[in-house]
Amino acid sequence: MSNIELDDVDLDIINLLKDNARLSVREISKIVGKAPSTIVSRLKKLEKVGVIRGYVALIDYSKLNYQVNAVTLLQVDGAHIEEIEKALSSEPNVRAIYDVTGEYDVIILTTFKNVGELDRFIKRLLKMQHIKRSVTNIALRVVKETPNIKELIIY
Repeated sequence: MSNIELDDVDLDIINLLKDNARLSVREISKIVGKAPSTIVSRLKKLEKVGVIRGYVALIDYSKLNYQVNAVTLLQVDGAHIEEIEKALSSEPNVRAIYDVTGEYDVIILTTFKNVGELDRFIKRLLKMQHIKRSVTNIALRVVKETPNIKELIIY
């Protein structure tokens, strides 16, 4: 981010959208005190440089009968970590993949309708070449889950 030039208007827009991505350009312009055309050009710039990667709805999957959230830690043959991560990226129930330090190389967060779906996923996972070991934990309860930090973003 060091080569991206952001000013207070950009940061105000980011902070507003991280809390409510449904705000209209007009609403943002009133809050920030800038013309709608300024807001549109700032949004385009923030999207172009990748600060804003998209606009999404936050889904409560439990309301759609997805009852099992799991965290899986993987030990992977070092030369094939990126290959495994790419393969996992195409799995429909994988919500996040993290390349990590420590005893394990990759952490994946997944959501399934039931334990049977999770079981089939893990068995597919363990058949993948270059995965040496896995540990899966099922979350009993989601205490907090959000894509954004609440802290005000400052530059």
